[in-house]
Amino acid sequence: MSVQPFYRPQPTALVGLRHAPRRNTPRKRRGESRQDGSKGPRRESFDNAVRPVDRTDRKMSAADFLFAPEVQKLLMVAYAAPDQPFSSSELAKRSKLEPDDAARTLEHLVGSGILKRSKPKADEAETISVDRAFIFHDELRNIALKSFAAAEPVRSMLRTKFKDSVMRAFILQEDKDGTLELLVVHGQLVPDESAMKAACQKLSKNIHRHLKMHVISSIRFNSLTPRDSLASKIAAPGALEIIALGDTKAQPPVEKVGLLQSAKKKLATLARPSA
Repeated sequence: MSVQPFYRPQPTALVGLRHAPRRNTPRKRRGESRQDGSKGPRRESFDNAVRPVDRTDRKMSAADFLFAPEVQKLLMVAYAAPDQPFSSSELAKRSKLEPDDAARTLEHLVGSGILKRSKPKADEAETISVDRAFIFHDELRNIALKSFAAAEPVRSMLRTKFKDSVMRAFILQEDKDGTLELLVVHGQLVPDESAMKAACQKLSKNIHRHLKMHVISSIRFNSLTPRDSLASKIAAPGALEIIALGDTKAQPPVEKVGLLQSAKKKLATLARPSA
């Protein structure tokens, strides 16, 4: 038995769009012929009523509630080289924004104090750079590092291309030049070295940062001691785990059981009281 809906929702216009103004002409009655000779009520084409917005597909970021996409693209470039001055045209080119969008967003960032302008010298263009004196500079840079500027693109690359081999991954630190030091822990399968190198080169170009990567096995990771440099970097406050156990399909390596351990297991089995 079919149930008819109580009402039928009407299609709504997309956000930011307007329908064409309604003509103030008398409505044709049902069955009346139109100028083209056809009969029946006139139906406007959906394509004529609503035109879709041409948007660039992008993945959601954890920082979307704080920064607009244009702001994220510009800050990704600026925070990757915090002490490097850029011209407005260079920032627009690196962030892949239209010049008008880049100029409008840069005005907002400079006006907010996040970026600063440097007065040009003779025959030099005005430059823009990160203002380290901004009261929330450290907090905003950490947010960018934990989301759109580093953690999210690195995580996406590893989970997409190396989901069968990478078990855990960390951003160990970021140096003053914006270089990221990464630690990748693999399981039973070892990531292909050439594939990892190619993926890192592509990622480095996209996020405008150099990458320094360590790749070790989970057995090696579990045997790290506090004296190991990697262990101390993992324990540092600035370290960030971007892939945890269970985030990928990577399986742990099969541990080889020695003769002594095998003998102990057999003795333990024989020592159990029989039912």
